[in-house]
Amino acid sequence: MIALTVALAVLVGVSLGLLGGGGSILTVPLLAYVAGMDAKQAIATSLLVVGTTSAVGAISHAKAGRVQWRTGLIFGAAGMAGAYGGGLLGQFIPGSVLLLGFAAMMIATAIAMLRGRKSTTAADKAHRIPVAKVVAEGLAVGLVTGLVGAGGGFLVVPALALLGGLPMPIAVGTSLVVIAMKSFAGFGGYLASVQIDWAVAGMVTAAAVVGGLVGARLSGRLDPDLLRKAFGWFVLAMSSLILGEELHLWAGVAAAGLTAFAGAVYLVCNRTAHCPVRRLIRNEAAPFAA
Repeated sequence: MIALTVALAVLVGVSLGLLGGGGSILTVPLLAYVAGMDAKQAIATSLLVVGTTSAVGAISHAKAGRVQWRTGLIFGAAGMAGAYGGGLLGQFIPGSVLLLGFAAMMIATAIAMLRGRKSTTAADKAHRIPVAKVVAEGLAVGLVTGLVGAGGGFLVVPALALLGGLPMPIAVGTSLVVIAMKSFAGFGGYLASVQIDWAVAGMVTAAAVVGGLVGARLSGRLDPDLLRKAFGWFVLAMSSLILGEELHLWAGVAAAGLTAFAGAVYLVCNRTAHCPVRRLIRNEAAPFAA
């Protein structure tokens, strides 16, 4: 199982490198259901994996001038406080509840990925940051990160672009700094109560970092919109697995059925000019989606 876990960790890293976020959403189920870790150990280890992979990615973006350090450090500091608190709070919440919360996070992330983002001129130039709002957003996103082990890239990027007025390439690079800071803080919160298998954690982290570097190289050669949507459907399918494992078999079956139905509707509406939900699917009505 360790060999399979490491191989799949490379794919998670590739997804993170290709999409600039979202790949980390698969690390917890990978560690819980393939590596056989208990829920809290999987969440804590995922924070180490996500933090290290994001830090390596941030270095590449920083070299290319795509990191806004002032914005990232303000958001990241608030996120670290929230993530550390989430990590401490997580020890008092049953593991099954945390995994169900993680499944909810996966569904929200998948929907955001499928809807995508609509470009806005407001995001094309940096504005002075409303510090109070950025701190509040950082605390909230950090708390989620610490509790369920999700890096929150698809929450951080829109917040940086919308609140900080950063261009999207800089928002993505800056978000990796924020994710790394939050993830390490959340990991620190869990260290007080969770035993880490350092050998497995090291192998998975190294594999994810390699995958992230490969994904970054591939990102300019593949259609990011197509990748984002395909990954969104995959994340929805994975959330059905967690619901089936942690809630009830029929809950997972129902979620998988709804995902299949939604996928069919999505395909039909993308090919039909007069589909009544076409505007929603193509995100024509939404000014900005996570």
